[in-house]
Amino acid sequence: MIKRLCLCSVLTPFVHGGAEILVDLLEEKLRWRGFEVERVTLPFKWFPKEQILRDALAWRLMDVTGSYFHSVDRVICTKFPSYMVKHPSKVLWLFHQHREVYDFYGTSFSSFGEGHLDQSVRQMVFEMDNSAFSEAKKIYTISRNVAGRLQRYNGVHGTVLYPPPKNSERYRSEKFGNYVLSVGRLELNKRVALLIRAMAQVRGEIRAVIVGQGPQRESLERLAEKCGVAHRVEFLGFVEDERLLDLYSQAGMVYFAPIDEDYGFVTVEALLSERPIVTSSDSGGVLEFVEEGCGGLVAQEPCEEEIARLIERLAGDRALSQELGREGRKRVVPLNWDYVVDRLTSESEGIP
Repeated sequence: MIKRLCLCSVLTPFVHGGAEILVDLLEEKLRWRGFEVERVTLPFKWFPKEQILRDALAWRLMDVTGSYFHSVDRVICTKFPSYMVKHPSKVLWLFHQHREVYDFYGTSFSSFGEGHLDQSVRQMVFEMDNSAFSEAKKIYTISRNVAGRLQRYNGVHGTVLYPPPKNSERYRSEKFGNYVLSVGRLELNKRVALLIRAMAQVRGEIRAVIVGQGPQRESLERLAEKCGVAHRVEFLGFVEDERLLDLYSQAGMVYFAPIDEDYGFVTVEALLSERPIVTSSDSGGVLEFVEEGCGGLVAQEPCEEEIARLIERLAGDRALSQELGREGRKRVVPLNWDYVVDRLTSESEGIP
């Protein structure tokens, strides 16, 4: 019988984003269901590149099978390199692999090139991943997008297990306000700059409200000034849960058009609030819940002209916004934590 679990997660110092929130939630739900949970966390640093291998090796050398008094019945691993840990009952809930050597390779989001060191490290990550995956009793992924990468690059099947967001039962819909809401870390791949440039072309008084922190904050503020929309773009930084629930419930729409997102809590949070989402055809996991005419509108090209057009369309058609939000909500309401916990703690290896 599975009673004691180690939950293996990765720490990036002073960063607390979607992956970290997801691990927090999982630990909370496991404890609520009566499991004894020990969080095992190691820092991960991806520079210099050879440090990636050292950090992966640290997980590989760790013994989490138990203590002198108690055995560990299962380990649940999340993102790279936590799943390098060895255990006879290892289950993966894969958030993502080290994307710089996989789908980001060859793009501006990867520091890996054609040099000997880069290629050697990249090949070793492939080999370590494949070895770790072969040891797992079961591999789940947080989205079809993550499962697709796993199959494409490693030839490994992953079963999709969608996570509900924090406070999932508390999202609500109130009067539609005159602002487009953006939520998330201010990173380049989240494409908040695209929203700001689009706002320069949006007619009328609609504003953009941007929630989140990150390294792009100052450059985004400068961009808003440069585009002449600083008076219509509000940066709130970090906000408490209650404020975020209010912001979702009163938004006119939600902008969420990252590049090939793994999953994206923002998608589910917006739809639970019955808010239509403006996204892009290359936004990855967002498109597992949003398609053109259901849950939101999808830009075929990630350009400011197209984003501006979609924002204006929703702002000018409240009935459409309400319909898109209602239909989108139906897609995310079934997500629940009991199902997630049941799968991750099942004693059956072949459970669907």
